[in-house]
Amino acid sequence: MRGLLDQLAPETLLADVQRVWAGAVGETIAAEATPTGDRGGTLTITCRSAVWAQELDLMGPELVARLNAALGREAVVALRCSSAPPRGWARQG
Repeated sequence: MRGLLDQLAPETLLADVQRVWAGAVGETIAAEATPTGDRGGTLTITCRSAVWAQELDLMGPELVARLNAALGREAVVALRCSSAPPRGWARQG
């Protein structure tokens, strides 16, 4: 099944990073943050809170190195971390 999923996945940096994310950054970070975009080697990481976004910003160079090591190439140049809007808020109006 894993082989089929790899064949069907798009050949993009984002897809490659999503495949190695948990192994490269660890389960704790992977539970709090998800790679959601890529532009020119800069990954957008969406975090569950602003605190996690700030923490990952501080860890940026280390995480970039770990991701590139997991990918086997120097593809990621930077991280852009943001927090997701809280879920469950009702719209007013």
